[in-house]
Amino acid sequence: MYIYIHTHTNPPKYIKTSEKTKNLRTPPLINHHYKQESQNMPANPQRSSLLIHRINNTTTNTNLNTTSTTTTISCQKRWSPLPCDATPVPETVTRYHTHAVGPNQCCSAVVQQIAAPISTVWPVVRRFDNPQAYKHFVKSCHVILGDGDVGTLREVHVISGLPAANSTERLEILDDERHVISFSVVGGDHRLANYKSVTTLHASPAGNGTVVMESYAVDIPPGNTKEDTCVFVDTIVRCNLQSLAQIAENSNRRNNKSSSS
Repeated sequence: MYIYIHTHTNPPKYIKTSEKTKNLRTPPLINHHYKQESQNMPANPQRSSLLIHRINNTTTNTNLNTTSTTTTISCQKRWSPLPCDATPVPETVTRYHTHAVGPNQCCSAVVQQIAAPISTVWPVVRRFDNPQAYKHFVKSCHVILGDGDVGTLREVHVISGLPAANSTERLEILDDERHVISFSVVGGDHRLANYKSVTTLHASPAGNGTVVMESYAVDIPPGNTKEDTCVFVDTIVRCNLQSLAQIAENSNRRNNKSSSS
């Protein structure tokens, strides 16, 4: 499975998702490089002002007869994500993903389909005190203020190799009924100033899975372009959601196996 990384350079860049924690590197934002894979790669996708492209990494779960698909959406200025053919997003969900973006900011969103019900996915996502359960770039997390309600502060330490040591994050939304969680970065040693993330879950059109959408808005670090910043953050978010999908689908298979035995 490969992820297409659209940059200003030629030829286009790809990373192998199985190598995400080892080779995750982006242009000057973290001063690394991507591993390039040249064989059996798809042609360059078309770009537009809002919808970049659908990531060519659909996989089929033979046990559940469903698919896991990741879709990336880009944005400019005031923005809300547009539905795509593969993953229609209800209007009640898109309103949570509308960001007012300034001239020195960027925003984007990643949509992940998961072959597991919301009841399996949401307990993992809602744990503001335990993001490392599926975010492999997080080394540790400690709640420094609050008891898990809105306003709770956590201190997150990330793995080595990223352009950050830690960040202080505030829980902005936690809605167990609508399955919405949001946080903002309010301090720490990192380059992603004024970062705000919103994650929503809703049932897949077929009704037997979950669609997770995570959007964000963030300042563009000095010396970097909007594209540099979005490439970096999109890749982190995408890897997190793919990890979430794997964890939830494995859990769902175990639950189905135990209930049928």
